[in-house]
Amino acid sequence: MVAPAFEYVAAESYDDAVRLLAAGDEEARLLAGGQSLMPMLNLRLARPELLIDINAADDREPSVAGGVLRLPALTRHRVLIEHDLVRAHCPLLAEAVRHVGNVRVRNRGTVGGSLAHADPTSEIGGCALATGADVVVRGPGGDRLVPASELFVSYWTTSLGASEIITDVLIPASGPRQGWSFHEMVRRTSDFAIVAVAAVVELHERADTIAAARVALAGVADRVTLARGDLLEGLAGRTGDEASVDAAAAQIAASLEPPDDVHASGDYRRRLARVLTARALREACARAAGGAA
Repeated sequence: MVAPAFEYVAAESYDDAVRLLAAGDEEARLLAGGQSLMPMLNLRLARPELLIDINAADDREPSVAGGVLRLPALTRHRVLIEHDLVRAHCPLLAEAVRHVGNVRVRNRGTVGGSLAHADPTSEIGGCALATGADVVVRGPGGDRLVPASELFVSYWTTSLGASEIITDVLIPASGPRQGWSFHEMVRRTSDFAIVAVAAVVELHERADTIAAARVALAGVADRVTLARGDLLEGLAGRTGDEASVDAAAAQIAASLEPPDDVHASGDYRRRLARVLTARALREACARAAGGAA
């Protein structure tokens, strides 16, 4: 199909984009990488009257300051894989992005665009939850900070206002006692994930026992989901032994109510979530302890 007619304008800055969004009401959409928006336009699932191109709004590179990795929203997926700062301070994200789409998608897609699209199977969204990331959002009233855990609302829906735009993603830099892991199941390479799991484990400073753990799942609900903290309490003070990891994975899987669709049943997704969560936690524990994951 062919996209419906729309007016096109290139924004010179984020402030310019916010102004144009406010003037265009809900009939305006932002164009960054376009890897999600353009197919939606061609299928006429999106019918904006105004398309605002923000590619010229920002040319910053990833940076680190005060223990926080700052990713400008227009950072391409390819940069997330290749950039030394990302690989050093958030290796989970660098690894997970390898599973996003294909090489063409990764060359154009952006980290801010992926989060704003709010796909419930998003690898990047899952990583944002697992790492405790925040997003900087700019609107008519200025900037505000939104935790990733408060960003995703439902299918392709975020808590962003109609005239707001993501400008930065802030991720706590990985520490020396922290381990990570990412696993997903797809039918074919570059397909959307049936289930994906991102795990981050932090050990106590002077012992190889778990101080904290976070697990995020994609493909199991109407949005990427952070496992409840109480479901991981059994790991506290443990070494990531098989029994405690399997128990935590089973509790997390039991708490889910995945949908049935043409790709997989809810029961299959729940079983897959249990298996992948256990794998991810074991690997994250091994990395945190400095072992061979």
